[in-house]
Amino acid sequence: MAAPFSSADFERLATALGAPAEQEGATVRFALAHAPSGRRLAVEVTPEITLPDGVDAEKTALVSVYGANAFLQLQGVTGFVASEDLGEVIFFARQGGRVSGLVVEREAGCSLYANVSEKLLSADFTQLPPEIMMSAVALSMSEPLFE
Repeated sequence: MAAPFSSADFERLATALGAPAEQEGATVRFALAHAPSGRRLAVEVTPEITLPDGVDAEKTALVSVYGANAFLQLQGVTGFVASEDLGEVIFFARQGGRVSGLVVEREAGCSLYANVSEKLLSADFTQLPPEIMMSAVALSMSEPLFE
């Protein structure tokens, strides 16, 4: 299921990330830089990729993040939350009781949370082990998108 990335959505992403949306074919690219830390990221959103026959879904949305020392990719994106106040966008993929999320920050930071049980998203965060609390809190932002 492809996420509904419209022109308005790309404007919301650009505002939250503080970077213009640059169209390159079917892909929209955001170049992020944070001079004080020297961090730089390129974020590419491909709203719809057609998959070959025999794959679970016929189409998928894809977000790729290119950094100096890392490459991260979230396939099957089903939604996102963009926050201008926080200066970040959280892209979500949800399937089979599991949620994965890619958090992209305006200051060229990025975090990936993968394969998190949906049950953790509505758990009492104060009762969770600290090692998984952060992922549950971040990904809980996805719950309203999928109700």
